[in-house]
Amino acid sequence: MGFPVIRPRRLRVSPNMRKLVRETTLEPSDFVYPLFFSATVTEPNPIATLPGVSQLPVKHAAAQAREIARRGIRSVILFGLPKTKDPRGESGCDPDGPVPRAVAEIKSAVPDMLVVTDVCVDEYTDHGHCGVLRKRHGTEELEVDNDATIEVLAKMAVMHARSGADIIAPSDMMDGRVGHIRRALDESGFDSTAILSYAVKYASAFYGPFRDVADCAPKFGDRAGYQMDPGNLRESLREAALDEAEGADMLMVKPALPYLDVIREVRKATTLPLAAYNVSGEYAMLHAAAAAGMIDLDRAMMEVLTSIRRAGADFILTYHALRAAELLGG
Repeated sequence: MGFPVIRPRRLRVSPNMRKLVRETTLEPSDFVYPLFFSATVTEPNPIATLPGVSQLPVKHAAAQAREIARRGIRSVILFGLPKTKDPRGESGCDPDGPVPRAVAEIKSAVPDMLVVTDVCVDEYTDHGHCGVLRKRHGTEELEVDNDATIEVLAKMAVMHARSGADIIAPSDMMDGRVGHIRRALDESGFDSTAILSYAVKYASAFYGPFRDVADCAPKFGDRAGYQMDPGNLRESLREAALDEAEGADMLMVKPALPYLDVIREVRKATTLPLAAYNVSGEYAMLHAAAAAGMIDLDRAMMEVLTSIRRAGADFILTYHALRAAELLGG
């Protein structure tokens, strides 16, 4: 039986009717808010390419945490900018660095805030790559040394856990790093510390503003030798399966919008909680279009975030979190 008996518009006649039958919903608790703490600034340093986002001094961590919690957001992810950089990124393992200090401040101010720490050396290396470099065999060309890098990552992960981090999030895309970090955490007594793996991270053009705020643009070349090729979907399932087998507790797809199909396929393939990172370029594009009068920023933002959840993400890392939470009543 069809029209006129069947009229789908009956379920769209009012806001409350639409809310009642809505298939995909958003809550402030679905968001993880990124924060960038710098050891070299004394006041917030706004980033022109990332409107509303600043490099922050650690002394602002407690106030930031309270405001984030007030909006109903329960989770943050921390990135660090050190005083000094070195070829191996060892400054990222300093227990007095900006990330461990910020973790302590946040936990003191809002004890039940879930604190995720990004584990990667790109912010800490003087060359901007996500690992320790070596010469490719038989040439003068430099490449990232996978196995040397995961040693540094494991050391950093243990230090973050010791500082009070709830979740360790390796974003480097080195092979075997989840298993190596898991063993290091367990052997150090942090068997309850979870791992959120950036399991499916593409070599994307959408990271530009992030590299401004995190001061981590590569000084030469690109990251295509370790991040995934944008043309590959089947490979994402392999990467996700490997990280799950190595002990990841949660998986992530990054970026989100150009890879909604990947989010959907990874969601089908795993029972683990799945995150998606609504990255800096995606965020900045909406702000640029809104500033040019092309779109309604709030409506576009909520549509984007809903699309990511609809594709299969259980939670979203996003710079939109504060405003979205406000619109949702947080």
